[in-house]
Amino acid sequence: MTERASKVALVTGAGSGIGRAVSLGLARDGFDLVLVGRRREPLAQLAAEIGALGRRTLVAPADIGDASAVQELFTQIDTQFGRLDLLFNNAGANAALVPLEQLSLRDWQAVIDVNLTGTFLCTQQAFRLMKAQRPRGGRIINNGSVSAITPRPHCTAYTASKHGITGLTKASALEGRAHDIACGQIDIGNVATTLGAHISQGTLQADGSIAAEAIMGMDNVVDAVRYMAGLPLSANVLSLTVMATRMPLVGRG
Repeated sequence: MTERASKVALVTGAGSGIGRAVSLGLARDGFDLVLVGRRREPLAQLAAEIGALGRRTLVAPADIGDASAVQELFTQIDTQFGRLDLLFNNAGANAALVPLEQLSLRDWQAVIDVNLTGTFLCTQQAFRLMKAQRPRGGRIINNGSVSAITPRPHCTAYTASKHGITGLTKASALEGRAHDIACGQIDIGNVATTLGAHISQGTLQADGSIAAEAIMGMDNVVDAVRYMAGLPLSANVLSLTVMATRMPLVGRG
């Protein structure tokens, strides 16, 4: 892994769940980490763990839906590290689970601001830095969702935002390839996190029933992201789905 020793990765939503686990996995692979989230305390705790692995960190609390905050974030990255090799657009939000006609415009916009606009803003700034740095280029991995393939009931804003991520991923892959910027998407289904724990107890199905669903361990997600991150820039995983085998995603349940 010596070839990765000086590489720098930015992970949004790094303070918990998938972002936290992936950050630790990348650190073990030799990446220095830029840790982004809304709250400083969990980021600082994570930074201490990564520091114990011998990697450098930048703790950067930020609202990625705010264009000026994202611009300042990338200024800090350029100042401290001078480059960015990997962007994992992981931060995400959801609204209350309500029928479409009951979803407020405020809740819709809050989800779109984080999931789609925040990913766009980080991608835009990453393009600027990755084009200018030497050696040029880098990799962007977007955390989509199996909701970008098959929606769940009462998740209109979240589903729409993740379909938007798929479009953004493809557009970024197209525009980035002339500049050695590879962009791909990972769609994750039913992973064991604090927020997703209820799925194994019972969750709403398309037919209106409540049913428990299978979940998988976090290590499966971390290994998938590490695989994508470890490819040379001449190769790209455009789309990867990792999911609990027995979850009712394909077919009719």
